[in-house]
Amino acid sequence: MSNPISDATGMIPLPSDGQSKLSKVMETLVRTILPVVLALLTSVVVLIVIGKDPWFFYSEVFRYGVMGNGWQQTIRLMAPLLLYSAGLIVVFRGKLWNLGYDAQYLLGSVVVAGFSPMLIEVMPLWAAFTVSLIMGTAAGAAWTLLPAALKARYGTNEIITTLMMSFIGIGISNMLVRGPFQNPDIHVPQTRVLPVADMFPQIPGTRIHIGIIISVVVVLIIHLLLTRTSFGLRLDVFGSSPKTALHVGINSPQMILILFILSGALIGLAASVDMLGYQGNLRANINPGYGAAVLPFVFLGRLNILTTIPFVAFYCILDTGGRLASLDSGLDTHFLMIVIALILVFMSVIEYFGVKKDLGQSYLPPGLRRAVTGLFDRGARA
Repeated sequence: MSNPISDATGMIPLPSDGQSKLSKVMETLVRTILPVVLALLTSVVVLIVIGKDPWFFYSEVFRYGVMGNGWQQTIRLMAPLLLYSAGLIVVFRGKLWNLGYDAQYLLGSVVVAGFSPMLIEVMPLWAAFTVSLIMGTAAGAAWTLLPAALKARYGTNEIITTLMMSFIGIGISNMLVRGPFQNPDIHVPQTRVLPVADMFPQIPGTRIHIGIIISVVVVLIIHLLLTRTSFGLRLDVFGSSPKTALHVGINSPQMILILFILSGALIGLAASVDMLGYQGNLRANINPGYGAAVLPFVFLGRLNILTTIPFVAFYCILDTGGRLASLDSGLDTHFLMIVIALILVFMSVIEYFGVKKDLGQSYLPPGLRRAVTGLFDRGARA
């Protein structure tokens, strides 16, 4: 029987004393690594069925994503995704859902892309960077205020409100790109392009901008905040049992507001780092879709920032190498999204059997865990 005490995530029951270390290791591997392995193996079968060479494809993914200068592009992509993942982890650990990440990212991007060229013209570069980062972070945080307030005051379902705000925010970002922030010199709906000299400087001897340093520092600070402070302890209690949180004097509405604002701020900061370090401008109707890409890896990392980092690196290798490898293999450049989808499928299947067969710990929040098991149960009855 499992010990009812929760671990650092506030969501995973600790194993009983009789559970061996080997079984815990095997359980962790099954819950985290097996979905990825099964997804890769299934994609190999798909490639064979459509007449492509899987060995050639994945060797090209590795070559473009890791070898030569590919590793630098991979690390460049990790800069915003680490912050993005941290933003999701913060709110998910509180058993809350922030599904408005696309709008928070795009609004942070459009604010930075629209204002930074003007700021650079009137202030020193370091000051323009600082103000731009603050503005992008604030934009992401501001877009969570309404769902957070509704949840804190009335208990309104945050899934509905954050999705609603996501559609609205994406529309507003496109309107800003096509309106006041559009580059007047071209007909393509996009913001002014930042000159390379006005973007984040690169680490000497590489093509990696200093945004990766900002990301790593912020992510480590957030990790320490969640695991080594009284706030992290209160968050664990709040996430594990709102009733217990009430009894020990935790202000639940305040906690909800803090978690949503912190989540949106980190996603807005991710957008700012990406815009100032790599993108340099924003086009209308362009959404990188980072949230959907990192979502499965956040759960595979058990909502722990440090253990999520290798999964984010894995995705960045797939994304960086996969696009060019797809072209070399005659595949659509979005083929790797099939792998991401397969990871979600196998993660859900393994979670279902883990719950039904009592195989041990779960890395999913109770709401998602119930949704997954309910989905499979309805399918079985049908």
